[in-house]
Amino acid sequence: MSALTRRIAFLAGLVALMDALSPPCFAAPSLSIGLNFLGSSYETNSQALPPDANGAIGPQHFVELINGSFAVYDKTTGENILRLSDVDFWGGAGITVASDQAITDPRMIYDPLSQRWFASMVDFDANANDPTTEANDFLIAFSDTSDPTGNWTGFKIRADPTHGDFADFPTLGVDSNAVYISGNMFKGEENDIGPNLLSFPKADLLNSNITTRTYFGVLNPTNYGWVLQPATCFDASTNGTILSMGDIGFDDDLHSNLVTFHVLGAGTAHATLSTPVQIIVDPYSTPLDPNLEIPQFTATQPDGTQNLQANDPRFAAKVYNVGGVLYGAHNTEFNNRIAIQWYRIDAASGTLLEQGMMSDADLDLFFPSIAANPAGTVVIGCNGSSIDTLITSFVYAGQTVSGVTTFGDRTLLQAGSVSYHDLNDVLGQLLGEPTDSRWGDYSATSVDPTDPTQIWTIQMIPTDVDNSDQTGFGQGIWSTWITQLQILSLPQLTIAPAGANVLISWPVSAANFQLQSNTNLASANWLTITPPLSTNGSVISAVVPLSGPQDFFRLKQ
Repeated sequence: MSALTRRIAFLAGLVALMDALSPPCFAAPSLSIGLNFLGSSYETNSQALPPDANGAIGPQHFVELINGSFAVYDKTTGENILRLSDVDFWGGAGITVASDQAITDPRMIYDPLSQRWFASMVDFDANANDPTTEANDFLIAFSDTSDPTGNWTGFKIRADPTHGDFADFPTLGVDSNAVYISGNMFKGEENDIGPNLLSFPKADLLNSNITTRTYFGVLNPTNYGWVLQPATCFDASTNGTILSMGDIGFDDDLHSNLVTFHVLGAGTAHATLSTPVQIIVDPYSTPLDPNLEIPQFTATQPDGTQNLQANDPRFAAKVYNVGGVLYGAHNTEFNNRIAIQWYRIDAASGTLLEQGMMSDADLDLFFPSIAANPAGTVVIGCNGSSIDTLITSFVYAGQTVSGVTTFGDRTLLQAGSVSYHDLNDVLGQLLGEPTDSRWGDYSATSVDPTDPTQIWTIQMIPTDVDNSDQTGFGQGIWSTWITQLQILSLPQLTIAPAGANVLISWPVSAANFQLQSNTNLASANWLTITPPLSTNGSVISAVVPLSGPQDFFRLKQ
């Protein structure tokens, strides 16, 4: 083999890079924003505070299920083609919500394996001084087809049939074997006793048979963690995986563990739990709320208040299992700001594969949700705000190559128009007792089942001020905001011998990229080169002389 041929063989294995980060590195994917539209708004569509922004993308629709409202949007136009109150949605599924009851904490998932939608919420006594002292129910429903505007079938199930404890903050997961629901169990507001867990064999549930479900009772949080997130998995790579936090902010100390375990035999009536695995991660913490003097994240707004409740480090949004890897994200504190900590974890063993942080010197970043596709693209949606920035919908996109995930810069999806104050905060200001405005309690990000390069996210922004209470302060109006993201594929360079030169080619979709060269991959001194270019169909080509014993080439946007 000639020296030139050896050099060409070496060069041909080099992946095209698009970013100027310190090499060696891989590029984050490029994003294009598609549909970007208003979902629901306070008072117009729901009276709930907060709405708990949640939804999912399906074959033809985006379905939003929030506190107070169920809405279906055409995914090609964004048109709202169906809207019901949440009570009417459950009524249509066969579940009557009594007049003295309320429902909350919605979750929505589209499952491409069964081509059905799954939804869940919990009920509670709307008239009780402390609803957490009473037993409550999980509500679970599935669509009869892939069309969410059609019939749904629902069930109401006592959350704790053994002791009558109250289930708060329910979570939902779906995989090829089963459907999973969990809640944080309470005996009164001051007695958070641990998580519970139910698994429903999916085939039985879709046949309206819920008798084969397994109830695992209230689990010891020291062993199983807090706020269990059953992983949603559509490729059957690892079923029945649960991810939870070792601590959710009962103090403002540093904590360094996650927990994972499996539901074994989840597709049967005799499911069991595996031994939990403790995962050691970088420390996370929750600062003390300056108003309530409890551990809780609070985000800053431009009107000078630091009064947005952003909860604690729990996995508030769905955890996904893609190709045997768990993807999860939660909040932490970094340099006196709310930051996002994310993970990639081997689902089978619980081995930590990778972790990282999104932080900003000026912004609080809160209520993250994460999703990933089989190509290794990872997207995190979140809110951000500061003394200079109104609450805004943001997204980060990353790409995993050779076990390393590289995220690009933050992308703004939609900015809010006002600072936000809910009714409790308005009344607190009138009484001279400042409190915290409730914001959240989560967002949702999901991958299009018909095109994994399309990823959708639903978040919240403040869009207006309501002065109808005539207090003079103005009550913030929340709105949900739904965004379609197109992941642009990474352009690949191809290299072939051309006499004493090399012929370098790349797709015309990267026509606005710069061709750069370097003789040392460990050096940051990449040189932009401008050889004559030729275009043949969908391919751009350039003949480039070789300048050293080894040359490296990349594309940079």
